[in-house]
Amino acid sequence: MLRLLYISTARRKPDPSWLDAMLCEARARNEADGITGLLVAGGMRYLQALEGPDAAVCAAMERIRRDPAHGDLVELARDTVETRIFPHWSMGYLIGDAATGDAALAETVATLIRPIEDRTIRSYFMGFAKLHAG
Repeated sequence: MLRLLYISTARRKPDPSWLDAMLCEARARNEADGITGLLVAGGMRYLQALEGPDAAVCAAMERIRRDPAHGDLVELARDTVETRIFPHWSMGYLIGDAATGDAALAETVATLIRPIEDRTIRSYFMGFAKLHAG
């Protein structure tokens, strides 16, 4: 099984209705493809972990790369793993915005990732949440 972590920048400010539609579509596709993960949005940036069958995760990543809503996509980690760290989420999602001083983002991310043993994944998500929590 493949676990992939990336960060990207929105090409324009995400509209809440667009985000809802994107999440609905992505969750349905991820569930059908056996992909789980977590997406955290902060301002104009996204941090996402995807995990599942190698081919399905690679296909999802290619769709994301081609998506005109994403820019400056950087793959942070790609690992072969035996167990999932997000087994119950077809796409867990959190949003925060440094402009609004949303300190709850860091607290919520900390709670969600507490059971994760992979220190690299934990560090990426906590660092991202603290940066975008204002």
